Amino acid sequence: MNITRHLDADSVCTLTFDRAGSSANVFDRATLEELDGHLAALEKVPVLRGVILASAKDKIFVAGADLHEFVRDPDPKILGGIVDLGHRVFNRLHHLPSPSVAAIHGICLGGGCELALACDWRVGSDGKETKIGLPETQLGILPAWGGSVRLPALIGLPAALGLILTGRQLAGVPAKKIGLIDELSHPEYLLAAARKLLERGKRPAPAFRAAHLPIARQLVARKARADVMAKTRGHYPAPLKAIQVCTAALGLPADAGFDLEKTAFLDLIRTPACRSLLSIFFLQERAKKLSPPVAAEPLPVRRVAVVGAGVMGAGIAQWASARGLPVILKDVAPDALARGLRTIETLFTEAAKKRAFTPAEAAAGFNRVTPVYAAVPLTGVDLVVEAAVEKLEAKQAIFRDLEKHARPDTVLATNTSALSIDAIAAPLSHPERVVGIHFFNPVNRMQLVELVRGPRTSATTLATALQFTKAIGKLPVIVNDSPGFLVNRILMPYLVESVRLFREGHAPSQIDRLMLDFGMPMGPLRLADEVGLDVAQHVAQDLARRLPNPMPADDTLTQLIAKGWLGKKSGCGFYVHAKGAKSVANPGLSTLFTPPPAIRDSSDEECVDRLVLIMINEAARCLAEGVVAAPEDVDFGMILGTGWAPFRGGPLRHADTLGTVAIVARLDQLAREVGPHFAPCDLLRSLAKSERGFYPTSAHPV
Repeated sequence: MNITRHLDADSVCTLTFDRAGSSANVFDRATLEELDGHLAALEKVPVLRGVILASAKDKIFVAGADLHEFVRDPDPKILGGIVDLGHRVFNRLHHLPSPSVAAIHGICLGGGCELALACDWRVGSDGKETKIGLPETQLGILPAWGGSVRLPALIGLPAALGLILTGRQLAGVPAKKIGLIDELSHPEYLLAAARKLLERGKRPAPAFRAAHLPIARQLVARKARADVMAKTRGHYPAPLKAIQVCTAALGLPADAGFDLEKTAFLDLIRTPACRSLLSIFFLQERAKKLSPPVAAEPLPVRRVAVVGAGVMGAGIAQWASARGLPVILKDVAPDALARGLRTIETLFTEAAKKRAFTPAEAAAGFNRVTPVYAAVPLTGVDLVVEAAVEKLEAKQAIFRDLEKHARPDTVLATNTSALSIDAIAAPLSHPERVVGIHFFNPVNRMQLVELVRGPRTSATTLATALQFTKAIGKLPVIVNDSPGFLVNRILMPYLVESVRLFREGHAPSQIDRLMLDFGMPMGPLRLADEVGLDVAQHVAQDLARRLPNPMPADDTLTQLIAKGWLGKKSGCGFYVHAKGAKSVANPGLSTLFTPPPAIRDSSDEECVDRLVLIMINEAARCLAEGVVAAPEDVDFGMILGTGWAPFRGGPLRHADTLGTVAIVARLDQLAREVGPHFAPCDLLRSLAKSERGFYPTSAHPV
């Protein structure tokens, strides 16, 4: 039983969601049918003053639909039946003779939000746990249990599209501001506030909105479509379909709007984009439940130290302290420490402005960071993250010092992005204590963490690092110690090849546009500018020394660096980056080479193939070498670590879409016509020979 019904002496019924054996409330067919039974019983109660919907979970009202229900059987009749069931049950709630109130504390997303929209009134808690929204378009579908019909009618079409198209999740205060919830309450008084709302009776019909007149609706829809196309280049059909349904439904009876929802949902769930986005969702859930490859009892992590107060160190310290951990931030230079503290303060201030924290919580988080520049004992610290300069000798010296000053059981982690974990640990008496915990920049926005297991890293050390990573809300991928690990290993050939295309005469804007059209969030040369051309060159050179199949590099970056063009941090690289202005092409690039390089007349199609297939080839090598355990790890790491075209499902999922036979043939052609570095790796050849892909044919979620 997932819902309990309690009718009190005042004839107010409370339906409490409490999914058995789970920390979350979700809607599956059984729960919908159970709710339907409760509503049918309430329709027969002779005197019913009202219905309150609440949750017994600490941090969740209803998290949404159980997506496994939608992927278990792709038969349109089955899926259409689930949509119809949701419509019928929520309509039954909406049309109860007595008023209904959703008492929302915690996560109220997707189907949970649609449940709340079917009620007459909504009261939300002012706790930070409360988040309300309709994120379905982020999964390649649209709200199909009434959300696309009811939300625009409630808060207006422009505001509704602002939520539905972005998948934004609102805290209590902004949700009340736009009218999504009616009242706010402290969590302890939520049910009392809900009872008070019942006194308002049934909700009156929505007031007339001039913005819902046909011409106004079309203007809003046209602007929304233009914004979506500018951001997505048309790769994601769900937002466009949501605009169409939300706009049309406002001019129709509710049942006709629900029919539009259902038709659109069934169209979308069969699209490749939806299948890929759902696979990413399941990969994220997989990461949250990840276990170490060798079972071991993790050590508790109650206090953390971060060595290095630069951008990464400050970001890691802020993130850990924001999750309630006391943090020692250590740096040998007082001025660097001061800059790090300013960075942390800024991160907390900005988060408070976005209501991720209250001002008091932000202040408490900042106060949990203790700055230290002198040598101090670290015996009270359970885990240390080193985030100092990316030089092997410097890191080895830091770890020798840490081994002396930390407890014997303290886990020693490095945030290195490419250096060997084993080499960093080599000088230590107990190298089994060392593990890589590679955060991505910026720490407060990037979910992925590469957990890098050195050949001597103990099972306990890895298990502790894994537990720590999940406890602070990051999503881990376990990677074996290998040059560049996973993400940088695959990304670097892509960046090097983009520089080669530039050297062959292609404009940076053309190269970047092609990859934006492919679906990458940023073009490769713009990304190189963001990373720093000196940093990109350092990593490329390091990988070239350590990999058996290095990418052949030229002196292009060397020449750019010699001119002081380091990318965004110097104001100039492949682009000119002026503060407050849009980046433009660097006019000095035309005079960079003397004599000018020979121009290769490559088509746009060839340029895209060179950039995409070089990543697929390197991703296959990573899998063959055991850098990660499964193709899911590759795709998950690249999507979360680089933003790799999510609607394509990751490089190996995309390889299966293209077909390994076609990929090997094209790589062989590029190896003949462009360079031998395109020769397909043995794993790709083997898969092509047997006409197989990286995934079993049944592995897709839909």
